[in-house]
Amino acid sequence: MDMRAAEIGWQKCRRSTSLPVFEPGPIPPLQPVDEYGFIMSDSNSMAEIPGRCATRNDHDREERKLQKWHAMIGDGGADWKAYLRRKPQVVKRRIRQGIPNCLRGLVWQLISGSRNLVLLNQGVYEKLHSLECSSSEFEIMRDISRTFPSHVFYQQMHGPGQRSLYNVLRAYSIYDRKVGYVQGMGFLAGVLLLYMSEEDAFWLLVALLKGVAHAPMEGLYLAGLPLLQQSFFQFERLVHERLPKLGSHFDQEAIYPSMYASQWFITAFSCSFPFSLSLRIWDVLLFEGITIIFKVGLALLKYCHNDLVQLPFEKLVYALRNFPEDVMRPKILLPVAYSIKISTRLEELRHEYCSTKNMQPQVQHSSLNTKERGPVKRPFKKLVNFKRPGFLKLRCS
Repeated sequence: MDMRAAEIGWQKCRRSTSLPVFEPGPIPPLQPVDEYGFIMSDSNSMAEIPGRCATRNDHDREERKLQKWHAMIGDGGADWKAYLRRKPQVVKRRIRQGIPNCLRGLVWQLISGSRNLVLLNQGVYEKLHSLECSSSEFEIMRDISRTFPSHVFYQQMHGPGQRSLYNVLRAYSIYDRKVGYVQGMGFLAGVLLLYMSEEDAFWLLVALLKGVAHAPMEGLYLAGLPLLQQSFFQFERLVHERLPKLGSHFDQEAIYPSMYASQWFITAFSCSFPFSLSLRIWDVLLFEGITIIFKVGLALLKYCHNDLVQLPFEKLVYALRNFPEDVMRPKILLPVAYSIKISTRLEELRHEYCSTKNMQPQVQHSSLNTKERGPVKRPFKKLVNFKRPGFLKLRCS
């Protein structure tokens, strides 16, 4: 959707509600930014800028990496499915090593299956903007300025970045009235918009929540947060099994996953973590599924284990929300996370959780999934009832 269409949708919804028409605020002054567009504070700008100067060897290594990726996906992703069928382990290894930043937008669409949704649902995103306003209007508007406020794209009040974020979130709240809008979704859309257009970001959000390539994540945002509650159960059991001393200490201090891990799952580590680490986690999340969130969470606790087991309640809560800088480096944390094998155990715990809740275990993969992230069998617009009234609104603490 072009900027003119976005502007029409924005102003139309403003006119149909009691909200005023907002004009873009003043353009913020120029400030030093990091390689991802986040404004650097005075205290760390001088320290971080030299670190961005790569050596000749680093540059050559990145060039070779980029050439391999171009050869793997082909022009515009034409060779992607064929290469994935031939060498799935090579693809997995390279994704875990990090997707080149200049290719992230395209590769994310390929590995998530969202590119097929765009092709199969031409015109649907525009149609969503022509429908009635979302009941989540006020909540979306309120939260937009809280999403990546230190990024240049979202810094200007009611500027292009905030309007794009508003358009995507509003469209999804109409598209899926059962989920509607939940606060943490802004960070998901916010990450995607830094690498792709509004329409592409919208359909990748659909692919994530509806489960095109992996188990649906919409349960993190449905009424009662069912998938989040299940994830807390699984994570707590894994902590006791993998880190028994720390698990016992958590019990003694009455520390539960809901007190420190909510943002991990709801925002997929995109909030309050270094963006370089968030992107590497997202690379794996889109290819392997939500299991990586459990692995990274366990890796954080494992790395800080000896310190955490000695802390009383108040300091423990603070430490679990403020991990040391050294563990937040991808080269330190991610190898630990990749070494943790929990897929089978997660499935067992899922069935155990469902049995304790007298729930019928649901199929964890969408019927639209294909091994190669190939064409989706039917367009999503066939699955959506645009006339369905109302939806549930949720809040994440």
